[in-house]
Amino acid sequence: MTLTTSDQMTDTTREKHLSPRWTKAFRVRLGAGALAIAGALFVVYPALRPFSDETSLQGAAAFASTAWLVAHMLAMVGFILTTLGLFGLHLSLQDTPAERLSFGALIITWIGVGLLLPFYGGEAFGLHAIGQRALAERSADLVSMADEVRSGAGLLMFLAGLILLAVGAILAALAVWRSRRLPKWSGVPFAVAFALYIPQFFGSQPIRIGHGLLVAAGCMWLAVAMWRAQRRSDIRG
Repeated sequence: MTLTTSDQMTDTTREKHLSPRWTKAFRVRLGAGALAIAGALFVVYPALRPFSDETSLQGAAAFASTAWLVAHMLAMVGFILTTLGLFGLHLSLQDTPAERLSFGALIITWIGVGLLLPFYGGEAFGLHAIGQRALAERSADLVSMADEVRSGAGLLMFLAGLILLAVGAILAALAVWRSRRLPKWSGVPFAVAFALYIPQFFGSQPIRIGHGLLVAAGCMWLAVAMWRAQRRSDIRG
């Protein structure tokens, strides 16, 4: 059977899109996009999250609000997208002196995000339910149950997750620095932002939004660096 020119072009295009080189390029760009979106979500989260006196019915109203629920869900998505971004970074740094470092950053961050997500789930859904019940019964005493959700083994897992997240971000910055493929400083804001994640919880809403902007800047810079490096690689063929 003789293939037409159109069929041959279609087969060539299909082979190109299934090639390991094209697949890697697609995944690196997907990781860069995930990182950029994560950065934006880390700004929306503290900007949307209601801040109030969490020992009163005002706190109950904050917990029960749709904004509370959506803000924490966006934060959870942001953390998940961050791990996808570091997967793209690892692919981008393959065959460089920093490949092992980038792999370590990916694994440690993955574990860290896995440990902190249950706490965010409690914050999002547990406190939302407590707030709704407290408003329904007009009982500020019920709001104190938030302390039970935020303490114990769940809190320890959360802190461990944030520490691992910081370690992973620092390793990612070191990998970028040593890779000779991405601009050396492109990973530094990313590392600083995630290293400050625990301290920022003690700040007011403006401070937490400012931290979110720092996270966004770190994610965006790294995402752009990954995208441009992949484009240079595509041009070299």
